[in-house]
Amino acid sequence: MKINNLIGLFAGVSLMAFSACEPIEDRDVLSNSFEVENIELKVVQATEGGNKMSVQMLTPGVTGYWDYILDTKSSDRVEVVFPFTGEHTFTYYATTPYMTNGKPGATEFLSKTVSVKVDKLDEPLPEAYYALVGDDLGGKTWVFDKEHLWFDGRVAWWVMVAGYNWQELWWDSNDPIDPNGKMVFDLKGAPNYTYHTGPDDAGSVGSFAFNGDFTTITFKNQPILGSNSDRVNPESIYEIKALTSEQMILYTPTNGGGTGWLWVFKAVEEI
Repeated sequence: MKINNLIGLFAGVSLMAFSACEPIEDRDVLSNSFEVENIELKVVQATEGGNKMSVQMLTPGVTGYWDYILDTKSSDRVEVVFPFTGEHTFTYYATTPYMTNGKPGATEFLSKTVSVKVDKLDEPLPEAYYALVGDDLGGKTWVFDKEHLWFDGRVAWWVMVAGYNWQELWWDSNDPIDPNGKMVFDLKGAPNYTYHTGPDDAGSVGSFAFNGDFTTITFKNQPILGSNSDRVNPESIYEIKALTSEQMILYTPTNGGGTGWLWVFKAVEEI
C-alpha cells in the first residue's frame, strides 16, 4: 500500500474518533415562557373612578385565573360591575408552571396584583344586590320566616328536604340553635355579613359573595343562620331558590348530615 494512502486512512479514522467525542451543542433547552415582572395587568374603567370595569391580563404565553374579590374566573379578562367604593386589589394567579432557577424539577405558580380605585357607583348593580342589601345599599336585616307555609299548608322555614329536589319536604325538624338570630348584609366598603345568634348578640362580622350568575351565595368567616353542623353545607355555599326584596330561600343538596336542607328568611326593617 502506498505511504500516502496509509496517511489518508489514518487521518480519516482520527477525524471520526474526534467527531464522536465532540459534545452536541445544538440542543433544545427548556425555558420559562414568561417572567412575573413582565406580566402586564390592567384595569380599564368605563368612567373615571366608576364601578364598571374590565380587568385584563395582557401577556401571551400565560394562563391562569383572576381573583377579583367578588369571585374567581379562569380567564384573561373579566367584565365586572363592582358593588362598593374604595381602593381594591385584584390578583391574577398564573397556572402556567414557572421553573425556579431554570430547573424543570423545581416549579412554582406565581401571582401578580393590580389595584383600582372606585369613587362612585355610577353603573347600576345586578338586582340581587338591591334585593339582599336594600335599595340604597345601606344594609338590610334578615330573620327566619316562621310563618312560611309549605305547599301542603304546613309551616316550614328550616327543614330537611331531598338532596335531589328542594321542594320535596322530608322532615320539619325542631328549631335550630339560633331561631331568633338575624343576618345583616351591607356594602359599606366591602360585602359585609354580620351574624347575630339572637336579639342581644352584638354580632360577628364576616363577608358574603355571589357567584357570577347569582345562583349561589357563599358565607365567609361566619355561619348562616340555623348553623347546626349536620344541617349546613360544609363549604358554606348555598343555592338561591328565591331572592326578592322580601324573601330569601336558600338550599343545599349536600349538608353535613348527608341530606338536603332548606332555609326560608324574610326581610325586616331594622338593621
